[in-house]
Amino acid sequence: MTQVNGIASSSLDSAAYDPIEHLNAIFSHPSTLSSVAKASQALQSYQYELDNEITEVVSQQSASDVDSIQRIQAAKVELADLFQKIEGVRERALQTEQAITEMTADIKRLDNTKRNLTLSMTALKRLQMLTTAYEQLRGLSDTRQYRECAQLLQAVIQLMAHFKSYRSIDQIATLSRNVADLQRELLEQVCEDFEVTFAKSEIPQRKGMLAEACLVMDALGDNARSRLITWYCNTQLREYRQVFRGNDEAGSLDNISRRYSWFKRMLKTYDDEHAFIFPSYWRVNEMLANAFCEATRDDFKGILSRSIRRADGQSLDVNLLLSCLQETLDFEHGLERRFVNTSRASTDTMTSNDEKLPLFSHAISEAFEPYLSLWVEAQDRQLSNMIPRYRQQPLRPPDEDFSPQMVIPSSTELFHFYRLTLAQCAKLSTGGRLVELSKVFAKYLDQYAQQILLYYLSERASGQTPSRTPSVEDIVLVLNTADYCYNTCTQLEEKIKSRIDESLKTNIDLQSQADAFMGIASAAVRALVRKVEIDIEPGWRQMRNTGWSKLESVGDQSSYVAETLRRIKAKVAEILAMLHKQQYARAFYDNLVESLANAYVSNIVQCRPISEAGAEQMLLDSYVLKKGFEELITLTSSSGTAAPAGYLKRVSASMSRLDPLLKTLQVRPSPPEALVQAYLIHVADKSDTNFRKILDLKGVRKADQPHLVELFQAHRASPRNENLPMQSALLTPLVVQSSSGGAHLGAGIGSLSHAANLSTSNLQGRFDPATFGSAIMTAARDGVDRLGTPTLGGSSNTPTGAISPPTQHQTTEGPVTVTQGNLNDNLRNIGKFFKRDMSGFGRFGGGVKGTDDGGK
Repeated sequence: MTQVNGIASSSLDSAAYDPIEHLNAIFSHPSTLSSVAKASQALQSYQYELDNEITEVVSQQSASDVDSIQRIQAAKVELADLFQKIEGVRERALQTEQAITEMTADIKRLDNTKRNLTLSMTALKRLQMLTTAYEQLRGLSDTRQYRECAQLLQAVIQLMAHFKSYRSIDQIATLSRNVADLQRELLEQVCEDFEVTFAKSEIPQRKGMLAEACLVMDALGDNARSRLITWYCNTQLREYRQVFRGNDEAGSLDNISRRYSWFKRMLKTYDDEHAFIFPSYWRVNEMLANAFCEATRDDFKGILSRSIRRADGQSLDVNLLLSCLQETLDFEHGLERRFVNTSRASTDTMTSNDEKLPLFSHAISEAFEPYLSLWVEAQDRQLSNMIPRYRQQPLRPPDEDFSPQMVIPSSTELFHFYRLTLAQCAKLSTGGRLVELSKVFAKYLDQYAQQILLYYLSERASGQTPSRTPSVEDIVLVLNTADYCYNTCTQLEEKIKSRIDESLKTNIDLQSQADAFMGIASAAVRALVRKVEIDIEPGWRQMRNTGWSKLESVGDQSSYVAETLRRIKAKVAEILAMLHKQQYARAFYDNLVESLANAYVSNIVQCRPISEAGAEQMLLDSYVLKKGFEELITLTSSSGTAAPAGYLKRVSASMSRLDPLLKTLQVRPSPPEALVQAYLIHVADKSDTNFRKILDLKGVRKADQPHLVELFQAHRASPRNENLPMQSALLTPLVVQSSSGGAHLGAGIGSLSHAANLSTSNLQGRFDPATFGSAIMTAARDGVDRLGTPTLGGSSNTPTGAISPPTQHQTTEGPVTVTQGNLNDNLRNIGKFFKRDMSGFGRFGGGVKGTDDGGK
């Protein structure tokens, strides 16, 4: 390798060559500068070598290009020679083919001549056979030798098929007409023989001849066979049509059994005397049954139509209608068993075995279908009599002890009646009448929910005695029954869909009725909560009697707290002992916590004026109450059991809503900026009205309030407060009246509490039973904002999505006024919201299994 002043020349070939580095490497020391001339000479020598190498490579490449061009030219010459050879071969092949064609032309002509000669001989032979068979057939037909006629007739028909293309020949056309005339003569002759034989009752003597005649009809084709079968059916049913005419007594519905008995005798006659005549694959007995069913169905349509339009005004007897229909169904089933089970020949084995459609289903009973509405109406009337009777019955038999799993007996009786009625209707009809029956079921499920279950939850007047409110046991019975009805509604819907025609399944819907029963279950849970509210009223009264405006310091929890928690735990333990489903127990806990939080807010409002120390004491009491509420769910559990996280979150969310109100009340009105800032921080809205409520609760004099309001307006206008909402969800529902003790919560506190004025401000030391009954009815009529989770931040108007009570179309049932359509809708809405709230802690309507954090 060439060296340049000790450095390898290969470095000059590098792509990353740096001349500066190379020079520094060569002249690394001043003493090496003396070798500059030597280095320059070495570089020139290296450059000269490179030039020589380049020149050599270019020369070699030029020589290589010349060789390539020469080889290409040689290849083109060889290809041209090859194409000439291929063209020569093709020309010789064409010449060879032409020579062979000329040699075989005569052979092809001979082949065509032979084929034409063969066809002519075959045609002449067939013509001879046809002529001979025709003459023999005419002779046999005259002597009525039908078995031989059938065989020859088949041969003649097959031979004639070969001469269809020769009908332009006069002789062939004449022979074709003669054969057709002979076929018509045979058809008329066989029909005449059947008519004469049946008219003279000579069937036993001529049975063999008639059976052979059927072979001739088979050979004549489907039209001839259908004509003979139709004649036979009409002949056999002529007497039936004369005896059982629709306008005669014999043809009335009362004599329907005689019709079927007559036809059974006819089938027996066929089996004994006529079955031998007709081939079995004709299925003449089945055709006869079809003709009988069609005639009978038309008769019944006329009879039923005339019965509906009777001039004397009497309607069709439903029992007679059902009796006739049942006999008809039995008759159809009998025909079905007889003919469907008979083995049939089929060209498609799968069709024969797996796709046997019913032959006689609804063949006659179809006439009764439009009139089954009378039966459905009869069931409607029967159910309308059952509902008032159920309402008068006690919740449970007097001699039966209460059980947590017990349901109201009338509910099981009602669904038992539904089951029997559905089974009967499914036998009679699986069409539109079953849809009508499902609507009747839905109607009385709604009435049972309203007039029975909701009625048991409300107060019931009894003469001169005070109205009676339901006990805890009664409420639990209603809750269990509502749950049972909800589950059974769903099963009933599936059962009807399994029986009804496929095209009508979408018309069956009992989900709204199931939701209504969930609404009843929700009302029952709230009624249980109300029982706790009534029991703890003395504790709230003690709270209201405390002088909160005079309290100067904060001590331990207030005296009313311990008493209230004791009463709550005692009543909750009593109620839980009667609830056997954990889902409802959890719903009870959640509703109870919301109700107690709302009641605490209501009592805070009634305790005004409240001093700063009083507000601080109330905040401390709320923490103690919150701790007690968290322990409720573990009352009946073993020691050490932790409360579910979801329940603790619910308690925290309900009670923490009190903090902004109480923390704002803790701030003194002087200096006023401190109170305004506290309001904007804790309550955090721009409402003058809500700010005045705080001032009223603190007992600020009316004369001092305008200055504070003006200051509040100035501070809320600052840029840092521009994003605050106009109304607070906490204070907006609060209504603070000027008169003492007149403050209460608005409609947003809770749906049921609002509807019945259940806030404890209305309890003057004593519970009025009449209030509770109207509460439940009003709650169902007015709707709710979010059932299962009452909120403090509602509106005093009708909640969004709730249904306002109507002003007309009301009916009165007993002592309870029920708005039918609107009550149904609101009960369904209640049930939907209740199911949604319970979906987080277990499968609704199930047992303990599957619960989440709602189990204890």
